[in-house]
Amino acid sequence: MALVNIILMLLTLAFVHHQVAITEARLDVGVSYGMIGNNLPSSAAVVQLYQRYKIGKLRLFDPNPDALTALKDSGIEVTLGTKNQDLQSIASSVDAAKTWFDTYVQPFIKGVNIAYLTAGNEVVPGDLAQYVLPAIQNLQSVVNSYGYNEIGVTTVVAATTLGNSYPPSSTTFSDAARTYMAGIVKFLSSSGSPLMINVYPYFAYASDSANVRLDYAQFTATGTVVQDGSLSYSNLLDAMVDAYYWAIEKEGVTNVNLVISESGWPSAGNGDFTTPELAQTYNQKLVKRFLANTGTPKHSDRSLGGFIFAMFNENQKPAGVEQNWGLFKPDGTPAYDIVFN
Repeated sequence: MALVNIILMLLTLAFVHHQVAITEARLDVGVSYGMIGNNLPSSAAVVQLYQRYKIGKLRLFDPNPDALTALKDSGIEVTLGTKNQDLQSIASSVDAAKTWFDTYVQPFIKGVNIAYLTAGNEVVPGDLAQYVLPAIQNLQSVVNSYGYNEIGVTTVVAATTLGNSYPPSSTTFSDAARTYMAGIVKFLSSSGSPLMINVYPYFAYASDSANVRLDYAQFTATGTVVQDGSLSYSNLLDAMVDAYYWAIEKEGVTNVNLVISESGWPSAGNGDFTTPELAQTYNQKLVKRFLANTGTPKHSDRSLGGFIFAMFNENQKPAGVEQNWGLFKPDGTPAYDIVFN
């Protein structure tokens, strides 16, 4: 670990781009690459932007061939999702999963550094939830049959999988999600892959600002805000992550790690809750949180990493907040100052 940290420290050379200072990110910070916009750069230009700022990890929501082609030989670590509508087919048999893999992944496997496949995004609970575990199992069988032991298979879930999450130690999976999540986390325990979680303190704050402190949501509190037994929380993100750990362990599973598949703060769309200053503060603190390579109060022994959402503002999403999560504008200039160091 010490050698890795020394190597990563050598990557902190500063750039100044359109008078906005952004320092090169280390390899343990990721950014999600969404494409729901009609004014976004080409995939080749996007990959160059990741490389320019040494953003070492990219989450791709579905196997877009242009993006995968652009990612060849880039050295960027990729977390690659399935489309939700493909889950039922992938879950139907190992052969169907192999067909999906051979179509969408195999043509790029030699040049693209794929670390994880994610079967479904935020479909538990819901009509597609029943397909998640068999899809993970079938894709894992395909990956194993090819000998791609470096590729893990998992899924991405949101807070809708949880029941009461305050305080964290009281958390269980919700009644609607538990049937599915129990099987998923038990399989991940055996396969060694982490569970990926979308964690958004912004939504908690925006929906209940009378009870959720802004400094608690934004990593700026100077001391303990929530005390949960012997565990002290100065930021909401750690509390939300630990809520998942508690829910998982109540299913008898103690060895599944967590990766933040999405977290961020929008810069517009909801009045004073969404300003460039608030977005900059949250995402800057999130970068530092990832780079600290530390755990949570419940699991200080486990490092917590993940992805900022998202690379760009996406103008074909619903108007308002959904269009304003980007670190960058569609022309490739930063939406606000972010320093990755």
